[in-house]
Amino acid sequence: MATMELNASNFGDTVVADGVTIVDFWAGWCGPCMQFAPVFEAASEKHTNIRFAKVDTEAEQQLAGEAGITSIPTLMVFRDGILLFNQAGALPAPALEELIQAVSDLDMEAIRKEVEAQGGELGDVSEPQA
Repeated sequence: MATMELNASNFGDTVVADGVTIVDFWAGWCGPCMQFAPVFEAASEKHTNIRFAKVDTEAEQQLAGEAGITSIPTLMVFRDGILLFNQAGALPAPALEELIQAVSDLDMEAIRKEVEAQGGELGDVSEPQA
């Protein structure tokens, strides 16, 4: 699956969907973002069962602000509506592969119980869980 563009109208529905969604917050003027783009695209072509999405922080400034983006690129990984990873900085391809594998291997039932024990709500993307 190729990467999809996210905006304020489709971000919420996309990240709470079942399965894994990886979101790259980027900008056209950002050198590290441009270096990471081919790595992200290659991963999207390899892992067709995962949603890969991009948010152009210049075009979606309000969304970037609401997501707490202070540095780009920033990568967020959601699984079944739960934010599992939120980190600024471009990842090299091997690190992105390790992250994808780690998220895919998680016991989501245990994660859901942990989120509920912390008083969080499933689908609440405003509070990072890891």
